[in-house]
Amino acid sequence: MTESDETAAVTAANDAFYRAFESLDIDDMTEVWAREDIVRCVHPGWGLLQGWTDVMASWERIFDNASMMHFVITGAEVSVEGDWAWVACTENLTQLMDGQVVESRVQTTNIFRRRDGRWAMVHHHGSPIMT
Repeated sequence: MTESDETAAVTAANDAFYRAFESLDIDDMTEVWAREDIVRCVHPGWGLLQGWTDVMASWERIFDNASMMHFVITGAEVSVEGDWAWVACTENLTQLMDGQVVESRVQTTNIFRRRDGRWAMVHHHGSPIMT
């Protein structure tokens, strides 16, 4: 694969993550992540979640408490080094919480690892942008 092909493949994996997030579908989200204990996740305002079970439980909790989420991703920068890749981006999030529309921005880093030709997420870290 060329460098641009690698970047496109990682971008597609990152896009799949946000489609799963917006759909609030745990099955779609499980397809995005590597099914391994090395996975890690930090949601805005949460502590570090470690391992497949805890990370997936966090997504179930988020999805159970959300009725709508919409992302506009800006400033995405993709880096690929061998079988590892990361995407730094800003999530511009609109969500419906308790019947109210809430807008926020989150600075995010998503890390992917390639195994058997497939890019899967191994780490998601989101920090709120306080403006």
